[in-house]
Amino acid sequence: MAEKLTLDLIDKALNSGASALRRCVRLQPAGGTGDKIFPPTYSGGAYATETRIIDGEPVNCVLLDSVQSQANRMELALLDAWKRKQMTLPVIGVDFTGKVDGVGTITSLEAPHRISDAILRDSETDGITFRESEAGKSFTDASTRDATALFGWCPTALIYGIWDSTGPKGGLGAKFQRAVVSEIIGINVQEGKKTSSRIDPLQIQKAAGPLYKAVNGSWTLDEKEALKEKGKPVLYGKDGAPSTAIHGNIVPTIENGGFTIKYALHFTTISLAALRRLHFPVGEKESGEIDTAARAVLALLALTGSILQAEYGYDLRSRCLLIPEVEAPLELVGTSLADAKQVQIDRSGVLDLFKQAVDRAKKVGLPWNDKGLVLTPNKSFVALVKKNIEIAAHTTEGD
Repeated sequence: MAEKLTLDLIDKALNSGASALRRCVRLQPAGGTGDKIFPPTYSGGAYATETRIIDGEPVNCVLLDSVQSQANRMELALLDAWKRKQMTLPVIGVDFTGKVDGVGTITSLEAPHRISDAILRDSETDGITFRESEAGKSFTDASTRDATALFGWCPTALIYGIWDSTGPKGGLGAKFQRAVVSEIIGINVQEGKKTSSRIDPLQIQKAAGPLYKAVNGSWTLDEKEALKEKGKPVLYGKDGAPSTAIHGNIVPTIENGGFTIKYALHFTTISLAALRRLHFPVGEKESGEIDTAARAVLALLALTGSILQAEYGYDLRSRCLLIPEVEAPLELVGTSLADAKQVQIDRSGVLDLFKQAVDRAKKVGLPWNDKGLVLTPNKSFVALVKKNIEIAAHTTEGD
């Protein structure tokens, strides 16, 4: 019988040298055995394939969801819970409302580099740049010896990691390793083929062109209506062929694409050892009680993100929907692998524990700016975003 996870158990694990909380979920394609799935592609359309040692044997594997992607998915799950008022979190947002249509607010839970992201850097509050604000300064001088201010403004930076490499200290800027590592890999894989084609019911041929770029960014057959450069009409796309405007047939092609797998594994590890390296002095006061309170919040924040993200399921991208074979146990690993035991926690339980941990952190004097902060993008940033939107609206395939 798995032991119920409690705040007291988290405290004991943090103070006894326990190594990690971990879970390993075994998954299958939703379509069943032999159904092909599509991993993410990287530069040049390549898949991240590699050989791993599993049960002592080399096995062909493919990456299905990276550590970075998993962190983003967990942050979005936390953002959703925060928006639904199911948990309190310090969240910094950049509000584009009234300045750039259709953008809205981008938060520190969405920005790729969290509190150190350029989206926040190029914004301001009360007429001062973000980096000069209290929240902005919280990570300029942050370190493992004093992570208190950063804890109060962006605790997710302490579990998903940041590197303030573009700040005033350059490469010597604040750097915090990931305390949460999660990824999904396909095991015993075989690469397949993919096909593509398009049959145009109008059977428009290349000779029906050329098409010219119109002033409004669309296309025209009339040279007189075409956009001119040096007195000559500009062709639409590369060569003005109707296919550049998605008219006409696309010749069927076949190329490498997708994989069949024996199964997939989703690994999640929350390093309690990494959290123990973080210290949280309050004013002139340093104590084990304060450190434990902060570390417990971070451990439970990481666990909350993992549990909430799993609830969204494993629809990773088009043609990559995975289903767990069975419910996988959460394990608390002590000082050795032999000292690992199953612990039990669910969504409501972890949210309740997280609230308990936050309330305790506040009582011992730790900052928790759950009212958040809303920034305004500066004029140059607004102009850049507007220009980019304008270029995108007038860019056609092949340009």
